[in-house]
Amino acid sequence: MPKIVLSMDGLVLKEIALDKQRITIGRKPHNDIQIDNLAISGEHASIATILQDAFLEDLNSTNGTYVNGQPVKKHALKDGDVVELGKYRLKFLKDTPPPAALANSLEMAYEVPQDFTKTQNTTMRTAAETMVTGFAEGQTATQGVTASGGLSGTNWSQPESDAVSQIGVVQILSGRNAGRELELSKSLTTLGKPGLQVAVITRRSVGYFITHVEGTAFPVVNGREIDAQARALQDHDVIELAGVKMEFYLRAG
Repeated sequence: MPKIVLSMDGLVLKEIALDKQRITIGRKPHNDIQIDNLAISGEHASIATILQDAFLEDLNSTNGTYVNGQPVKKHALKDGDVVELGKYRLKFLKDTPPPAALANSLEMAYEVPQDFTKTQNTTMRTAAETMVTGFAEGQTATQGVTASGGLSGTNWSQPESDAVSQIGVVQILSGRNAGRELELSKSLTTLGKPGLQVAVITRRSVGYFITHVEGTAFPVVNGREIDAQARALQDHDVIELAGVKMEFYLRAG
């Protein structure tokens, strides 16, 4: 499990496991990490965590958020990154389990998606905004299909050692771009229109899963609205998202 180590002037104050999908950092008591210092804004920054990946966002703080000495608004954290908030330092440590353990944990997590812990829309919306609006640093984004209604897909490069052998594809079924396809070759792909409706499709060893992340209306799969839990996608499932209908299917890799 990833964690951050909070320190000041070289003295370690505490270690915090990133065991929630979103934590906030700030001066006010309601924050997950409270730093009672006037240089820290009431709500200074947040960290959204998805599996082993963590995304930092500055929440319009007065004095700014820095990573490795550089000011950032949004940043995909890498192992060893040091987040600077005034005199305080938060070192990000990506605790990656051994390959076998990782595979086992993924299978346990995805085989029975109906047992997933439900997440609140506000938490998932922040994660979506973080992923969709761009972490250009250290990642390769391939812009995919654009359909009527502004639907777009973005593949974020991630390690693919645990990916399924068959490549998932979504094909647009409605609108002026009907027939166009987006290959789901990366382990994390965002689909939708930011501000309206966004979903994430994850590629794992046991298949593809779709999760709602932004918007008051949830995506529809085969005519039924999904809930906050991750839903396994089957070959030829029909997805309706941001006013666009598309079909998911598997292509031999």
